[in-house]
Amino acid sequence: MAVVNMEKKQESKKTRIINMILSVVFALVCVVYVYPIFLIVTNSLKIESAISTNTAFKLPTADTFAGIANYIYGVTKMDFLSSFLYSLFITVSSVVLIILCCSMCAWYISRVNTLASKAMYYLCIFSMVVPFQMVMFTLAKTADTLKLNTPFNICIIYLGFGAGLAVFMFTGFMKSMPLEIEEAAMIDGCSPIQMFFRVVMPITKPTTISTAILETMWVWNDYLLPTLVLDIKKYRTIPMDIQYFRGSYGSVQMAPMMACIVITIIPVILLYLFCQKYIIEGVVAGAVKG
Repeated sequence: MAVVNMEKKQESKKTRIINMILSVVFALVCVVYVYPIFLIVTNSLKIESAISTNTAFKLPTADTFAGIANYIYGVTKMDFLSSFLYSLFITVSSVVLIILCCSMCAWYISRVNTLASKAMYYLCIFSMVVPFQMVMFTLAKTADTLKLNTPFNICIIYLGFGAGLAVFMFTGFMKSMPLEIEEAAMIDGCSPIQMFFRVVMPITKPTTISTAILETMWVWNDYLLPTLVLDIKKYRTIPMDIQYFRGSYGSVQMAPMMACIVITIIPVILLYLFCQKYIIEGVVAGAVKG
């Protein structure tokens, strides 16, 4: 009995040591990830000359502190508010369309066991592994031909590229849902549309929120697709607008650029902090069955 207790104590001691080592390692990893954001915030409060010299990695001092002057310059000079509104509209419309269409598609795939539904599912999965660079030139031509080159209908293009991940997550979750709930709703007289919006969608809340967060982070930060599709003289999203801080002969206005980057990442960080618990729930729930 004493030997068994001794072995248990040794195992618990090893476990505590391993957990301590892992905590230190992950803490260092967190610091590595947070440090670039810290640099962006501190440099956004400095004057331009302080960033272009070797003081870029130092905290602002009385001589290098610029306050909110960089934020004011970035918002007013580059018409940042207009870009912010375009990015907000594109992100909201695209994510809403992706969630609505892909959840319906996943419900059909998970409930109709036919060759067509299986082919539809694997086509959506296959779209996740196709590099964007393979289709970007034909996409730009197609978008111009179909008049999808404005912020008001670019959401259709985002639906095509975001459908793979969304269908995958929704299908995995809906396959784990008991059919008895839907059968009971059908007996109570629900039509398919009523059943979807009143029964299915409330149950898929964790997957819906986690998918919405992932798609929002992608659309909000996307630079290449709007640059290829939109008319840059009329419409600029935030990533596109930030590039215009580059002047002639390779000069870059680093201070206001950093300020605009801070403004850009704040909405995504806030969204992630408020909804982070749903991300793990949705991903785990969507991976139950596939």
